Amino acid sequence: MKYIALFIILFSSFSHAEVDLVKVDKSKNKMYLYDGDKIVKEYHVVFGANPKGHKQQEGDEKTPEGTYTLDYKKEDSSFYRSIHVNYPNEIDKENARKKGVSPGGFIMIHGQRNWLGWLGPIMQNFNWTDGCIALTNSEMDEFMERVKVGTKINIEW
Repeated sequence: MKYIALFIILFSSFSHAEVDLVKVDKSKNKMYLYDGDKIVKEYHVVFGANPKGHKQQEGDEKTPEGTYTLDYKKEDSSFYRSIHVNYPNEIDKENARKKGVSPGGFIMIHGQRNWLGWLGPIMQNFNWTDGCIALTNSEMDEFMERVKVGTKINIEW
C-alpha cells in the first residue's frame, strides 16, 4: 500500500509542469502555456470586438500586444476568477499621453460573466470582451492553478 501512495505522490508532482510563459496568438484565438520551450497546455480564447492591433486607448476593445506580466489574481469581480495583465506599461502611457487619450487598463484573463458560466460554450465562439482575454470557467480554474503571479505573458497578432 505504501508503494501505491508513493507512486501517487510522485506522479502528481509531475502531472503539472511549471508554467514560465503564457503566449497569446490573437490571430488564431489561441493561448499557450509554456514550460521552457514545451507547450504544456493550449486554450481557445476570445477577445474584444476589435482584436486586431495593439490597444491604443480606453474603449477601443483591443487587447494589448507585447510582453507584460501577470501581476495579481482577483477572485471578486464581475467575471468568474481573473488574473491581471500589467497593461499599461510606461511606453503605453506615453503613447496615450501624446495622443491626448487614456490608455485604458484593467486588462484581465478571466472566465465568463458571473452567473452566466453555462453560456461559455456559446460565448467562446465570438469576441465579446472589452479587450480582456476570456476562457470558460473550467478552463479558468485550471489556468489559475497552473499559472503563478509574476509569470510573463506575450501577446501578439
